[in-house]
Amino acid sequence: MATIHPTAIVDAKAQLAADVEVGPYAIIGPDVKIGAGTVVQAHAYLSGHTTIGGKCQIFPFACVGMKSQDLKYQEGDVTYVEIGDSTVLREFSTVHLGTKPGEVTKVGTNCLVMAYCHIAHGCNVGNHVIMSNVATLAGEVTIEDFAIIGGMTGVHQFCRIGTHAMIGGATKVRQDCPPFMLTETSGAETRVLGPNIVGLQRRGFSSEVRAALKEAYRLLYREGLNRSQALERIKYEIESLPEIQRLVEFYATSQRGVH
Repeated sequence: MATIHPTAIVDAKAQLAADVEVGPYAIIGPDVKIGAGTVVQAHAYLSGHTTIGGKCQIFPFACVGMKSQDLKYQEGDVTYVEIGDSTVLREFSTVHLGTKPGEVTKVGTNCLVMAYCHIAHGCNVGNHVIMSNVATLAGEVTIEDFAIIGGMTGVHQFCRIGTHAMIGGATKVRQDCPPFMLTETSGAETRVLGPNIVGLQRRGFSSEVRAALKEAYRLLYREGLNRSQALERIKYEIESLPEIQRLVEFYATSQRGVH
C-alpha cells in the first residue's frame, strides 16, 4: 500500500503503485496514475489525465497535468500528460496538458527537469534530456534524446532541438537547433558554434564521428554555400555515418528552418 502523509489529499480514484510515497500537503487528482517507486514530495500538485512512471521524483511545488495555457483549449476536452520512468521534476517545474482532444504532452525516461522549468502543451521531450533552471518550452516543441538545454533558455513553439545538442544558457531558440551541435545566443544573434565536442566525447562518440560532424559543420556554416548545396556536398564528400545521415535528415525535414 502506498505511503501517504496524513495531510496529503489523494483522490480515491487515483491509481498509485504499492510503494509510492506521497509527502505532506501534496495533492493528487482522480485521473492520475503513478508507477512503482515514485516519490511525490511535499506540496506537489498532480492533476488531469496524468501518468507518471516508476522511480520518478516529484519535488515540492512541482505542478503536473495542469490545464493548458493555450487559449484554444476547450473545457471538457480530454488531454494528457505522460512522464517516463526515472525522471526528476524539480521544484516549481510545470508540465501542462495537451490542448487538442487526445493530445499528449510527453516527457521521456531518465530526464532531469530542473527548478522553474516549463513544458507546455503538446511538447514531446525525449529520453535522457536535461533542462537547466528556468528553461521554458512553448507549445508543440520537440526535444530529442540526450539534448541539454541551458538555464533561462526560451524555445519558440513548434521548434525542434536535435539529439545530443547542447543549447547554451539564455539562448533564444526561434528555429530548429541541429543534432550533435552547440547552439547559443550572442548579442541579438543565435548561432550554431560547431559540434558539441565535450558532450559527444562524454557519450562515447568516436573520433571518426566527431571529425565527420566537424567537417559537416564547416560545409554548412563556413563555406558560403546555401543549405541545399551544403547538404549535397555532405552526401558526396563525407562518409555516410549514421550521425551524418541523421544530421542531413534533420536539416531536410525542418519546418521552421535551422539556426
